[in-house]
Amino acid sequence: MPAQKGNYKGTTKGFKRSGTLLGARIREASEKRGFAVSRVLTQWSEIAGADLAAISRPVKISYGRQGLGATLTVLTTGAQAPVLDMQKEKLRERVNAAYGYNAISRIHITQTAPTGFADGQASFEHRPVSKPAPQPDPATVRKVTELAEPVGDDDLRAALETLGRNVLSRTKR
Repeated sequence: MPAQKGNYKGTTKGFKRSGTLLGARIREASEKRGFAVSRVLTQWSEIAGADLAAISRPVKISYGRQGLGATLTVLTTGAQAPVLDMQKEKLRERVNAAYGYNAISRIHITQTAPTGFADGQASFEHRPVSKPAPQPDPATVRKVTELAEPVGDDDLRAALETLGRNVLSRTKR
């Protein structure tokens, strides 16, 4: 039996990826800050390298009056500024490689405290995975089970046991 042709295009069945929906807005917002290629913002750790990306964030790109090259402004903390200053040429080469041509002629480093300003607080890394909660000792589990044993409803008993384990095994702060 031949397959019928429907109105479906591809496998998305009428749905669109969020990247295609937001692409124009992301490009517009990044162009306002001077980023003709928004990839510099979104893939900073790959462009700058893990070591430089850990201590810096791109803030804006400003173009001179004659258009003879742009200046990339990079945000870092005061303690990391000398380290970043020594790596400016390496960073400029990496950013220009992302653009595909010699777009950036200068890099300006601006410093801020690690907290207190919106750009200083921005973090683009994934959140660390939290450690699992420590298991309560067996004596606590027995005590909680004995206390909840008279309850007739199984769901309520399980909820009370969980609550009891959490309260009795809580560490003192």
